[in-house]
Amino acid sequence: MPLPLDRETFLEVVRDTPLVSIDLVVTNDKGEVLLGLRSNEPAKGFWFVPGGRIRKNEALDAAFSRIVECELGIRRSREGARLLGAYEHMLPGNFAGVPDVTTHYVVLAHHIKLRNDTIISPDVQHTELRWWPIGQAAQSDTVHKFTREYFPAVIGGR
Repeated sequence: MPLPLDRETFLEVVRDTPLVSIDLVVTNDKGEVLLGLRSNEPAKGFWFVPGGRIRKNEALDAAFSRIVECELGIRRSREGARLLGAYEHMLPGNFAGVPDVTTHYVVLAHHIKLRNDTIISPDVQHTELRWWPIGQAAQSDTVHKFTREYFPAVIGGR
Protein backbone atom coordinates (compact mmCIF):
# COMPACT_ATOMS: atom_id res chain seq x y z
CA MET A 1 0.00 0.00 0.00
CA PRO A 2 1.37 3.45 -0.87
CA LEU A 3 2.47 5.41 2.17
CA PRO A 4 1.32 8.94 3.06
CA LEU A 5 3.66 11.83 2.28
CA ASP A 6 5.70 13.58 4.94
CA ARG A 7 4.41 17.01 6.05
CA GLU A 8 6.81 19.16 3.99
CA THR A 9 6.31 17.19 0.78
CA PHE A 10 2.55 17.19 1.25
CA LEU A 11 2.51 20.96 1.76
CA GLU A 12 4.37 21.36 -1.55
CA VAL A 13 1.79 19.16 -3.26
CA VAL A 14 -1.10 21.16 -1.75
CA ARG A 15 0.57 24.41 -2.83
CA ASP A 16 1.16 23.28 -6.44
CA THR A 17 -1.47 20.72 -7.46
CA PRO A 18 -5.08 19.67 -6.95
CA LEU A 19 -5.67 16.69 -4.67
CA VAL A 20 -7.89 13.80 -5.75
CA SER A 21 -10.06 12.36 -3.01
CA ILE A 22 -13.05 10.17 -2.24
CA ASP A 23 -15.88 11.47 -0.06
CA LEU A 24 -18.31 9.06 1.56
CA VAL A 25 -21.92 10.16 1.76
CA VAL A 26 -23.20 7.60 4.24
CA THR A 27 -26.93 7.22 4.89
CA ASN A 28 -28.94 4.81 7.02
CA ASP A 29 -32.38 3.19 6.83
CA LYS A 30 -33.96 6.24 8.49
CA GLY A 31 -32.80 8.59 5.71
CA GLU A 32 -30.16 10.18 7.94
CA VAL A 33 -26.67 11.17 6.80
CA LEU A 34 -23.50 10.55 8.80
CA LEU A 35 -21.39 13.67 9.41
CA GLY A 36 -18.23 14.26 11.37
CA LEU A 37 -17.23 17.45 13.18
CA ARG A 38 -13.86 18.34 11.65
CA SER A 39 -11.00 18.81 14.09
CA ASN A 40 -8.43 19.98 11.54
CA GLU A 41 -8.11 22.40 8.65
CA PRO A 42 -9.06 23.24 6.01
CA ALA A 43 -12.68 22.70 7.17
CA LYS A 44 -12.13 22.76 10.93
CA GLY A 45 -15.27 23.31 12.99
CA PHE A 46 -17.70 22.25 10.25
CA TRP A 47 -19.72 19.08 9.94
CA PHE A 48 -18.42 17.23 6.89
CA VAL A 49 -18.82 13.81 5.29
CA PRO A 50 -16.02 11.31 5.89
CA GLY A 51 -13.43 10.99 3.14
CA GLY A 52 -9.80 10.98 2.23
CA ARG A 53 -7.15 11.47 -0.42
CA ILE A 54 -6.17 8.93 -3.03
CA ARG A 55 -2.45 8.18 -2.81
CA LYS A 56 0.01 8.01 -5.69
CA ASN A 57 -0.11 4.55 -7.38
CA GLU A 58 -3.18 3.54 -5.36
CA ALA A 59 -6.01 2.01 -7.39
CA LEU A 60 -9.48 3.49 -6.84
CA ASP A 61 -10.85 0.26 -5.36
CA ALA A 62 -7.96 0.05 -2.91
CA ALA A 63 -8.26 3.73 -1.99
CA PHE A 64 -12.01 3.39 -1.42
CA SER A 65 -11.58 0.37 0.88
CA ARG A 66 -8.74 2.04 2.82
CA ILE A 67 -10.69 5.28 3.28
CA VAL A 68 -13.84 3.49 4.46
CA GLU A 69 -11.86 1.46 6.98
CA CYS A 70 -9.83 4.47 8.22
CA GLU A 71 -12.76 6.88 8.40
CA LEU A 72 -15.53 4.56 9.62
CA GLY A 73 -13.82 1.49 11.05
CA ILE A 74 -15.76 -0.86 8.77
CA ARG A 75 -15.01 -2.79 5.58
CA ARG A 76 -16.77 -1.96 2.32
CA SER A 77 -15.85 -2.26 -1.34
CA ARG A 78 -16.45 0.39 -3.97
CA GLU A 79 -18.62 -2.12 -5.82
CA GLY A 80 -21.30 -1.67 -3.13
CA ALA A 81 -21.36 2.14 -3.43
CA ARG A 82 -23.01 4.48 -5.91
CA LEU A 83 -20.87 7.14 -7.56
CA LEU A 84 -22.61 10.50 -7.12
CA GLY A 85 -20.20 12.32 -9.41
CA ALA A 86 -17.06 14.42 -9.51
CA TYR A 87 -17.04 17.63 -7.47
CA GLU A 88 -14.54 20.44 -7.08
CA HIS A 89 -13.72 21.94 -3.69
CA MET A 90 -11.53 25.02 -3.46
CA LEU A 91 -10.74 25.96 0.10
CA PRO A 92 -8.97 29.15 1.21
CA GLY A 93 -6.69 27.45 3.76
CA ASN A 94 -4.62 24.31 4.18
CA PHE A 95 -3.92 21.54 6.69
CA ALA A 96 -0.78 23.28 8.02
CA GLY A 97 -2.23 26.78 8.43
CA VAL A 98 0.47 28.23 6.14
CA PRO A 99 -0.62 31.65 4.82
CA ASP A 100 -1.44 32.07 1.12
CA VAL A 101 -1.64 28.33 0.41
CA THR A 102 -5.08 27.20 -0.73
CA THR A 103 -6.38 23.65 -1.04
CA HIS A 104 -7.96 22.39 -4.27
CA TYR A 105 -9.74 19.03 -4.24
CA VAL A 106 -11.23 17.05 -7.10
CA VAL A 107 -13.62 14.75 -5.25
CA LEU A 108 -15.22 11.50 -6.34
CA ALA A 109 -18.27 11.37 -4.07
CA HIS A 110 -19.77 7.96 -3.33
CA HIS A 111 -23.04 7.11 -1.60
CA ILE A 112 -23.07 4.19 0.86
CA LYS A 113 -26.14 2.91 2.67
CA LEU A 114 -25.65 1.31 6.08
CA ARG A 115 -28.07 -0.50 8.34
CA ASN A 116 -28.99 1.38 11.51
CA ASP A 117 -27.19 -1.18 13.67
CA THR A 118 -23.82 -0.80 11.90
CA ILE A 119 -21.16 0.16 14.44
CA ILE A 120 -18.88 2.92 13.23
CA SER A 121 -16.01 4.68 14.93
CA PRO A 122 -14.64 8.19 14.35
CA ASP A 123 -11.14 8.79 13.03
CA VAL A 124 -8.62 11.35 14.28
CA GLN A 125 -9.92 14.10 11.97
CA HIS A 126 -13.33 14.29 13.67
CA THR A 127 -14.18 15.05 17.29
CA GLU A 128 -17.49 13.25 16.90
CA LEU A 129 -19.71 11.51 14.37
CA ARG A 130 -23.45 12.11 14.28
CA TRP A 131 -26.44 10.98 12.24
CA TRP A 132 -28.38 13.97 10.89
CA PRO A 133 -31.81 14.03 9.25
CA ILE A 134 -30.76 14.90 5.70
CA GLY A 135 -33.26 17.79 5.46
CA GLN A 136 -31.88 19.33 8.65
CA ALA A 137 -28.27 18.90 7.46
CA ALA A 138 -29.14 20.52 4.13
CA GLN A 139 -30.36 23.65 5.97
CA SER A 140 -27.63 23.95 8.61
CA ASP A 141 -24.87 26.54 8.29
CA THR A 142 -22.72 24.32 10.55
CA VAL A 143 -22.67 21.70 7.79
CA HIS A 144 -20.03 22.70 5.25
CA LYS A 145 -21.40 23.98 1.93
CA PHE A 146 -19.41 21.36 0.00
CA THR A 147 -21.11 18.59 1.99
CA ARG A 148 -24.53 20.13 1.37
CA GLU A 149 -23.82 20.00 -2.39
CA TYR A 150 -24.04 16.18 -2.27
CA PHE A 151 -27.55 15.99 -0.82
CA PRO A 152 -29.60 16.59 -4.01
CA ALA A 153 -27.84 13.63 -5.71
CA VAL A 154 -28.47 11.42 -2.66
CA ILE A 155 -32.13 12.44 -2.27
CA GLY A 156 -32.80 12.16 -6.01
CA GLY A 157 -31.17 8.75 -6.32
CA ARG A 158 -32.32 6.96 -3.17
